[in-house]
Amino acid sequence: MKELGYYNGRVGELSEMTVPMNDRACWFGDGVYDAQMCRHGHLFALDEHIDRFFNSAAMLEMRPPFSRDELKALLNELVGKMDTGDLFVYYQLTRGAGPRGHAYPACAPNLWVTMTPRTVLDREEPIGLITVEDTRFLHCDIKTLNLIPSVMAAQKAAEAHCYEAVFFRPGGRVTECAHSNVHILRDGTLWTAPTDRLILPGIARARLIRACRRLDIPVREEAFFLPDLNSADEIITSSSSALCLRAGQVDGVPAGLKAPETYRRLHDEIYREYAAETE
Repeated sequence: MKELGYYNGRVGELSEMTVPMNDRACWFGDGVYDAQMCRHGHLFALDEHIDRFFNSAAMLEMRPPFSRDELKALLNELVGKMDTGDLFVYYQLTRGAGPRGHAYPACAPNLWVTMTPRTVLDREEPIGLITVEDTRFLHCDIKTLNLIPSVMAAQKAAEAHCYEAVFFRPGGRVTECAHSNVHILRDGTLWTAPTDRLILPGIARARLIRACRRLDIPVREEAFFLPDLNSADEIITSSSSALCLRAGQVDGVPAGLKAPETYRRLHDEIYREYAAETE
């Protein structure tokens, strides 16, 4: 199978799959999701992604009709149906289906899965960033389907021929990006926003922190601000599909690229770990 779609037990080519119009994902974006890379048929950081998926569901008072182990077994089974083992694996749980009404009824959740061929992104050329005011609500720590501010920010980045949009709150506090976490290296220390309600606790972010500790790079999980971003020695984005990328400009102005040796050590350690766990 080239591109797989799954909905509550039905499996088919993604382009041929359909879902009910009264699924609450269609009405309200009422659901949670997670996504991860798969290489050589091995799902990377599977336990970490499944734990976050279940935690997101719990924060929305959703009860998956399957266990963690059952979901892991299903994902591995679906990977086996694909023509290639290098995949982007996406799954979401919606609250269920029913007549449109804001208060949610008692209904069985629906599980969606998609699998599409993709390799993890790595690139030598530094990426470009833009900054965008963060207008999202205060549930950024839950991986919900409500992504309109991220969609609009990502479009602005694309129109500016940049890879990502960096969100900032009133007062200039940097939170995260449209589809990545963002970090800075300053004076040999990695700074990353704390895991409060303003950012998603990224799996790649957690892996980045652990890599720093293995390499004796100090880490500060503290808020930083736009002036810190612009003056940083290095600016790094991380996500499940692009584990560790380096930025070279912010809003069209050169930035970062001043600690290449530290960045390279960190980058190489991250991708070494990914390769080792997916052989």
